Amino acid sequence: MATPNLNEIHDTLIDLAYKAGDIINNALPDTSGPGSKKNSADLVTQYDRAVETMISTSLKEKYPDYAFHGEETYSPTTPLTNAPTFIVDPIDGTINFIHNFPHACVSLGFAIEKIPTVGVVYNPSTKTLYSAIKGQGAFKNRDQRLPLRKAEPLTGLSNALVAIEWGSDRSGPNWTVKTRTFEKLGSSKENGGAMVRSFRSLGSAALNICSVAEGVVDVYWEGGCWEWDVCAGWVILNEAGGLIVDGNPGGWENERELVEEFWGFIQGRLTY
Repeated sequence: MATPNLNEIHDTLIDLAYKAGDIINNALPDTSGPGSKKNSADLVTQYDRAVETMISTSLKEKYPDYAFHGEETYSPTTPLTNAPTFIVDPIDGTINFIHNFPHACVSLGFAIEKIPTVGVVYNPSTKTLYSAIKGQGAFKNRDQRLPLRKAEPLTGLSNALVAIEWGSDRSGPNWTVKTRTFEKLGSSKENGGAMVRSFRSLGSAALNICSVAEGVVDVYWEGGCWEWDVCAGWVILNEAGGLIVDGNPGGWENERELVEEFWGFIQGRLTY
């Protein structure tokens, strides 16, 4: 198998992201209503499936030797391997899409040996494109190098804007870890909390990660993400100078001071 041409793959994914954006922006009201995968907070529409079909068909035609791993066609019987693989979320932020809240995107990643190598994230509502190739930097709208904004030096979580998500699991141990952690992060220092400056929930893991890469959000903490939620954003954030670590303490070595401080406020361990 020939060595993947990362620049060509990058440009191909951008073209497909724009085509996916046209499908999303031209979506008609779904009179049948969205389908539920698990519960009323875990939804899928005909447009999720249409976008993934368009992307998978196009990629298989151009790159027949590469694997494809998409949210809507995922099966536990075909796990992610070390082979060069396209990792795709056709609409990340489906609930936002259903409610016309302008924070949904198409997330297109490419991994080699399970390492995110090319990433493209496109929000068709705002026509905002984030993209990166490993070792070549990250960009917004192809010509603006990330991060765009150099945030004030973080002397601790008390001046951090933190992105969080509630997820679709609203009971059980992981829900308890999340809600207790949110409370601890938001509480005053006098009450043993971090007193973070504020929280944001954009409803899209990929856009949360890109917001950190851009420099408008300082930290994003989440549990329960799948590879299609984070692959593209992972490359973009790394190339912007950011850092992705385990959601639980102790998963990585030699972490930065802010990560260690954040881990100190996690109330339990996420299990997925």
